[in-house]
Amino acid sequence: MATKTDEKTAADKLTAARNKNLDLAIQQIAKDYGEGAIMRLGDEKIVDIDVIPTGNILIDRALGVGGFPRGRVVEVFGPESSGKTTLTLTVISQAQKRGGLAAFIDVEHALDPAYAKRLGVNLDDLLVSQPSSGEEALRICETLIRSNALDVIVVDSVAALVTRAELEGEIGDATVGAQARLMSAALRKLTSLISKARTCCIFTNQIREKIGVMFGNPETTPGGKALKFYASMRVDIRRIGAIKQTDGVVTGNRTRVKIVKNKVAPPFTEAEFDIMYNEGISSTGALLDMALEKQIIEKRGSWLNYKGTQLAQGRDAAK
Repeated sequence: MATKTDEKTAADKLTAARNKNLDLAIQQIAKDYGEGAIMRLGDEKIVDIDVIPTGNILIDRALGVGGFPRGRVVEVFGPESSGKTTLTLTVISQAQKRGGLAAFIDVEHALDPAYAKRLGVNLDDLLVSQPSSGEEALRICETLIRSNALDVIVVDSVAALVTRAELEGEIGDATVGAQARLMSAALRKLTSLISKARTCCIFTNQIREKIGVMFGNPETTPGGKALKFYASMRVDIRRIGAIKQTDGVVTGNRTRVKIVKNKVAPPFTEAEFDIMYNEGISSTGALLDMALEKQIIEKRGSWLNYKGTQLAQGRDAAK
């Protein structure tokens, strides 16, 4: 009859054999697919997420980690002229200032180089592609990611990705779900490549309205549900007002971003900031808003005061 000691010895041998087999399997996976392909979650301490800042302290705070995360898919969506391209070009500018390389896949064929330069983008170091089809755009994106050389890739926009089936057919021909199938197939392949390359891949998207929705939000984004699932961040950007001079001339837009999905920080945070025409996202406006929030600058009536000294009457004048 086996004693408890014998049973314990047998259990220990079985555990040791299992651990040895597991270690061999892990070594084989690492040999076949590279270091980091599989690991124990507790082997390394959790490190800070590597990000590319937007250059605006309010947006970076709302994102929760100080910018757009590397090695992740990000979706920036909103109505027309809400600041989607401006935000992505600003991120490209910030990446370049830190010695990084960026690519802009201009599916909409609407990139303005002069405006990009005013936002601080170094045009000499920016790779630009204007593909003729959605398949071409995503293959170019894949090739750039596989190079492991780029810090930021922007695809502008998902809504403009037109499949070859649509291009070869007549206008008005039904191609149900073609764009969604294209995005689903592409993202299944790209997500792991993006993670290994440590590239921040930003997709901009437009807004559509569902027909016949009586209750709830009728808004949706084109391209199916794949991007919603694979994106680590989804940023909703909208214009909420106009910035006017005293003579009534509009000089910019007051804009709000809401982080509707966030896998790296708490979601549903918001930030409001200024986008000035021919200038881009206002950094001075963000600093002023932060100073007011922290009560470094005090507001008395319509006047702004710093340590008892009147700065200006009204926020726009103080900028």
